[in-house]
Amino acid sequence: MTLKLRSAGTSDRGLIRSGNQDALHSGTWLVAVADGMGGMAAGDLASAIAIGSVAPLDVETPEDALVAALQNGIQVATERIRQAVAEDPQRQGMGTTLTALLFARTGSCLALAHVGDSRAYLFRDGVLKQITRDDTFVQMLVDQGLITADQAGNHPRRAVVTQALQGDEVSPTYATMVPRAGDRWLLCSDGLSNVVRADTLAEVLAGQPDRDACGRTLIDLALQAGGPDNITVVIADVVDEA
Repeated sequence: MTLKLRSAGTSDRGLIRSGNQDALHSGTWLVAVADGMGGMAAGDLASAIAIGSVAPLDVETPEDALVAALQNGIQVATERIRQAVAEDPQRQGMGTTLTALLFARTGSCLALAHVGDSRAYLFRDGVLKQITRDDTFVQMLVDQGLITADQAGNHPRRAVVTQALQGDEVSPTYATMVPRAGDRWLLCSDGLSNVVRADTLAEVLAGQPDRDACGRTLIDLALQAGGPDNITVVIADVVDEA
């Protein structure tokens, strides 16, 4: 059995924002989503830098080198964002989330890197599980038992991220997992996860086998919910091509 990753990605400005500060990579070995922040031009630039920094990782990588490769990509992004701010002080405060998944050349392992409040979900055996943990103020309150997960969804400070790629030292979360044939990954910006319920995400992931159509359906649902933010979706399927 030879497992492969097959992906499709799409992005939409939404109905409120004047531009799209999200960026994505949908490749053979790597999928990633970045959600920029810090002003129109700077947000665009930060997310583009992040994706441009990890895109070269979309090559055959040994499983024991996956996490190191992602760490290096994030270090490159951090240095490039720092340089961009140094070149133009008006970019001060710009930053971006990054959620990236790198598939090993053997198909026996994958690694995930995450910082910010974009998300990675795994849909396996009919069950949707959020794999990443939001780096946000409200998630911190949830972890401390001060509010419930439902309350977090409507909290006035739900958009406050506690960690992002901004040119400073950062502590991303890294994890490795063993993929299975039939796994379906959803990587998305918060323009989707903030407005479409998890049970609805699961329904679409289960009912729409075509990756492009699945991504488009999810974006349409976010637009129907008001589309208050940029919406970016990457669908990645683990397939057996033996």
